[in-house]
Amino acid sequence: MEYDVNWKETYKDMIMTPKKAMASVRSGHRVFLGTGCGEPTVLVQAMTDMAGTLADVEIIELLTKGDAPYADRKYADCFKVNSFFIGHNVRELFQEGRGDYTPILMSDIPGLFNSGQLPLDVALIQVTPPDARGKMSLGVSVDIVRAAAENASLVIAQVNPQMPWTRGDSLIDVADLDILVPADVPLLERVSQPVHAVSARIAELVAALVPSGATVEFGLGRVPGVGRVPQAVMHALHDKHDLGIHTELITDDIIELIESGAVSGARKSTDRGKIVTSFCMGTKRLYDYVNDNPLFSFRPTEYVNDSTVIGRQNRMVSINMALEIDLTGQICSDSEEGSFYSGIGGQVDFNRGAARSPGGRAVIVMPATTRDGKSRIVAALSSGSGVVVSRGTVHYVVTEYGVAYLHGKSVQDRTLALVSIAHPDHREQLLKQAIEARYIRREFADVEGRFVIASQDVMKTSFLLDNGTQVNFRPIHPTDEPLMRDLLYDLSKETLYYRFMSHNQRFGQKQIQNFVYVDHRKDVAIVGTLPEAYGDDIIAVGRYYLDEHTNRAEVAFVIRDEWQNKGLGSFLFRHLITIAKASGISGFTAEVLRDNKRMQAIFNHSGYKVQSRVEEGVCSFRIEF
Repeated sequence: MEYDVNWKETYKDMIMTPKKAMASVRSGHRVFLGTGCGEPTVLVQAMTDMAGTLADVEIIELLTKGDAPYADRKYADCFKVNSFFIGHNVRELFQEGRGDYTPILMSDIPGLFNSGQLPLDVALIQVTPPDARGKMSLGVSVDIVRAAAENASLVIAQVNPQMPWTRGDSLIDVADLDILVPADVPLLERVSQPVHAVSARIAELVAALVPSGATVEFGLGRVPGVGRVPQAVMHALHDKHDLGIHTELITDDIIELIESGAVSGARKSTDRGKIVTSFCMGTKRLYDYVNDNPLFSFRPTEYVNDSTVIGRQNRMVSINMALEIDLTGQICSDSEEGSFYSGIGGQVDFNRGAARSPGGRAVIVMPATTRDGKSRIVAALSSGSGVVVSRGTVHYVVTEYGVAYLHGKSVQDRTLALVSIAHPDHREQLLKQAIEARYIRREFADVEGRFVIASQDVMKTSFLLDNGTQVNFRPIHPTDEPLMRDLLYDLSKETLYYRFMSHNQRFGQKQIQNFVYVDHRKDVAIVGTLPEAYGDDIIAVGRYYLDEHTNRAEVAFVIRDEWQNKGLGSFLFRHLITIAKASGISGFTAEVLRDNKRMQAIFNHSGYKVQSRVEEGVCSFRIEF
């Protein structure tokens, strides 16, 4: 982009020094500061230098990246900070009770300015120099800056040639500004930190929820000790294809994702081929990358965070972080241990939008524990913790221990799902607390010692059918109880008879619990699943029970009727053998009805030494490894 080289002469009547420009700020004024790395640092410092002449100036900000000199205790009578999101530079201010936090959906903030509910006396923003038409770019921060500039009584712009010219809806006319302050200074930078091991594990699980062709949002915020978990997910998506991006924030991590070939935006429903964002925070590398780059479309918050716009994207996946969640599914993401920590940001906007999207997924990510080992999954939220996402609108929750799908589930089912992805050290206590709170039935006290979530490393695999369908195999979870019930009651009479050697077609609560509560050491149960928008659909179950006296395990499995004769039984049997051999088990035994020829064929053609005998219509098998 070519700037007007004579702009300083053309607009000389609007140009002032920082000190003279800040003389326009009066005591009692409400002053808006530009967002993130687009913060006009020269203007902010000049305003702070005038603190001795000011009193009760209210600073309005979304999120700033600078040193926030105005937040120093010595300026307590001069400046009062009112923030929509609490960043690291002002967190101490809020935790000491010296700042005002305004909890609000990101999408609603521009409306505060537009309606006059939150009138602005002054807006301090940063822009590029003007082009020959008198147009300037808001650069790295369009977000709520545009609405602030359009509604403030006085707009003072720091004009910086180092600000990148961004495409989209970032332009502002010089005629809409009041004062120009030239400042050729480097932009603030945010350096991406190495991905924490916990974040990497969570990212791996989230990546499995993101199909190629999806449009993705990577939320704001960070979790103490493990960093920005949503941003870490980008590193796990490099093997995807035709991803789209519609997100409020981008960082340097987006560059590697684009250059991996995973992003094209070709399958987006709107803004096809464009990466839509409202602001970016990164290094000069990112700023150079977005500069005049037609791939990026920087749009204001009222568009980017509009849940209706978000919901129009097919397969929209929102990824946002939480700090705490209770067993009913209430999400706290703006406070920790009773103190305000961050903010609502766009979490609710994108959670709603993704939930409305055809094939969309709203994902909440969170490490299972705090830095000092306390569980972030709790029976009841900590005192002072605020609910950002209600229990009625939560969908997926992911920790490093697994994925829980909660939407449309009963309190009992979601409680069991969340306990299953808590840290193993806390599961038994959480289960006891859930029983005491009557979230789950009293009989679950009998399964406390068996509430075990198996290691995924050996037990997870997949099988591709001839028709191209991929069936995923994993250990059974305690949360599979309703899915197991559905499978059992969907089986034909013949299949039930062959599996259980009984014509009884009723399964009590206790019996179904015994199917899903296994220790995965002596008893192993593997389910074959098909992914659905609402979670897994179980089509096969295989398990074995170890007899420690003989070091042999009794094996059995069942396949949903419409999926039989497709090779699933043979594959599941081989997979169970692999798991058993890894555990040092010497062989399998099995009891099969004489009429069940297909099961007998699986054993006889296994490639292992097989002995069998028939007695009273039942074939007894012994398979040696």
